[in-house]
Amino acid sequence: MNIILFDGNAYEHLKPFTFTRPVGEIRVGILTIAEKYTKRNCSVSYHTQDYLSVKYPLKINEVNIVVNASVCPTDAFVDALSGLKPGQGITFHGSVIAACLTADQVKTDLESVVNETTEFKDPLTKIERLWHIFQHNGVELENDYELITKGRTSKTLSNTNKIIGDRIFVEDGVWAECAVINTTTGPIYLGKDATVMEGVLVRGALAVGEHSQLNMGAKIYGPTTLGPYCKVGGEVNNSVLFGYSNKGHEGFLGNSVLGEWCNIGADTNNSNLKNNYDEVKLWNYAVGSFERTGLQFCGLFMGDHSKCGINTMFNTGTVVGVSANIFGSGFPRNFIPSFSWGGAQGMTNYKLEKALETASRVMARRKKELDAVETDILTRVYELTKEYR
Repeated sequence: MNIILFDGNAYEHLKPFTFTRPVGEIRVGILTIAEKYTKRNCSVSYHTQDYLSVKYPLKINEVNIVVNASVCPTDAFVDALSGLKPGQGITFHGSVIAACLTADQVKTDLESVVNETTEFKDPLTKIERLWHIFQHNGVELENDYELITKGRTSKTLSNTNKIIGDRIFVEDGVWAECAVINTTTGPIYLGKDATVMEGVLVRGALAVGEHSQLNMGAKIYGPTTLGPYCKVGGEVNNSVLFGYSNKGHEGFLGNSVLGEWCNIGADTNNSNLKNNYDEVKLWNYAVGSFERTGLQFCGLFMGDHSKCGINTMFNTGTVVGVSANIFGSGFPRNFIPSFSWGGAQGMTNYKLEKALETASRVMARRKKELDAVETDILTRVYELTKEYR
C-alpha cells in the first residue's frame, strides 16, 4: 500500500522540529510516525515543504492513500486504509484524515475530492502540538512495543541486573550490567547495540534506540524515549530525544523534547513546573505568540543542532529553535529563535557559516556527513527564521 503522509496544519504548529523534517518524521513512542507505517508493510513518502522534498521525496502512484501525517496508525487504522477505493475517505472526530486518491488528486485538499467518508471510531493518537510528543509518548510506546516484539523472542540480560517484572525486550548486541530495571510501570525496549551502564535506575516505560547509551547512575522515569545514537545521564522524566542527541551529564530534563544533533551541557536543568503551579504557555510559530497548553508540567523543546553550555537554566515551557547556541548565567528567554547565540544577557545572530561548520564537526563524530542536501535545508531555515532574530 502506497501511503503519502501530508503535513497539513500540524507542520506550522510543530515547529521548530518541522523546520528540518516532515511531520511524519516526528518520533513518538519507539518509532517515528512514518516507521509506524513501514513496520506494517506500507510504503511511505511525504507531501511536505518544497525545501524538504529533496531529502523526503513524494512518490505518486496511479492510486494512493493520502493520510494526515499527524495521525499515529494502529493495525485497525491501516486495515481501514487498505479497504479504501478512489474517492473514499476516513474521518476522525468529523475531520477527513485519509483518502484514496488518483495521481492528479494527490496535491488537492482532501475535503474537496472525497465523495464518500467513513468515521473511524477506534482510538487514534494525533500529534498536533509540541507537547503532544511527550504527552502521548506512553500510549505510543506501548503500541510500538507490541508491534515490534510480536512473535519475536527477546535476548537475555546478564544476571548482574535486577529486572522487576517481565515486560522487557532486548535486541542483539545490548550491553547492560548492574542496572535496576522496573518494567511494572511500562515496557522497556533496548535497541540493537544499546548500552546500559552500571548503577542505572529505570522505571518504564522506556525505549533506548540502537547504539544509544545510558551513562552510569542515570535515573530515568518513563514514559521516555531515546532515539538512535543518544547518550543520556543524570535525571530524565517523560521526555523524547529524536536521535543523535546527548544529555550525558548530571542535571534534570523533564516533560521535554529534543530534536537531533542537540547537546545539553553538564548540570543543565529545565523547569517543568511553574512556582505558582499555573498553566504553562508555549511559543507557537503558527500564531506568532504564546498559547495555552492546558498543562501544569511542560518543559523544554529544542530544535535540531541546538546546544547549551554547562549550568544552563531553562524556564518552564521554553522553545529553542534550530542551531541555537545558549550559554551563560541566569534564565534565557522562553522563546529562543533559530541561529541565535547568547543567553540571558542577550542574544546575537549565529552566523550561518559558523553554524554549518559546527554541524559538520558534530555529525562527523557519528560518521555522518553534512552534505549538500542537509546544508540546503539549514540554509533555508536560516532564511525562514530571520524575522525572529
